[in-house]
Amino acid sequence: MLNTKEQMPTTRVSPINSSKLHQLWTVIDETHTNILLGFSDTELIQQLLRQLESRGLISHEEVSTISSYLGSRVPLIRDLARARIAM
Repeated sequence: MLNTKEQMPTTRVSPINSSKLHQLWTVIDETHTNILLGFSDTELIQQLLRQLESRGLISHEEVSTISSYLGSRVPLIRDLARARIAM
């Protein structure tokens, strides 16, 4: 019997520690709802990265990892922003 499993390419992603995640979500929570809902995905990610960098919460080396994380969480970020409006 032949084993036809294909190897998935692996990419190395730096983990984000819990402190960084907490800081990141604090910035998201403090960001105005109109920004979270009104910007395109790319603009939103860039805005959040600028806020994190300006507060000294992430280094230049972390930008790519945080950007990828944010990109994967945009639907959640927008859902949370819409929930603010409903309150």
